[in-house]
Amino acid sequence: MVSISFPILAIQIANFLVLIFLLNILLYKPIRGILRQRKEKLQALEGNISSTTNQAEEKNKAYSEGLKNARIKGQTMKESLVKTATDEEQTIVAKINSKAKEDLDAVRTQIAKDTDTVRAELGKQVEVFASAITNKILGRAA
Repeated sequence: MVSISFPILAIQIANFLVLIFLLNILLYKPIRGILRQRKEKLQALEGNISSTTNQAEEKNKAYSEGLKNARIKGQTMKESLVKTATDEEQTIVAKINSKAKEDLDAVRTQIAKDTDTVRAELGKQVEVFASAITNKILGRAA
């Protein structure tokens, strides 16, 4: 059997306690400090991630809202331009129709005048033509 004496046991216990004390100072405290810094850094990064995510969502909402407003404004402008163009088209067509009607009336008036002039001239010459035709039909010489 092995017997351990009290002084050796006391030295072993003291040695163990000194070793734990030295390991705590040299090894465990620095490792715990590094782990604590790492934890703080991760928490800070998580906070940055959440704030950046919130900012991105807000910017995305603002962009979507701006795009929606721009589309509405564009549609309104388009409708306004189409209405203006339609009104201008109607004005131009009315002017063209009015001008065409005036030109048609002028041409009809001119044709009526020319017809009256030609009828008057032919009315004057009807007797001459009639006697010439009669003489040709009857075979008489004039």
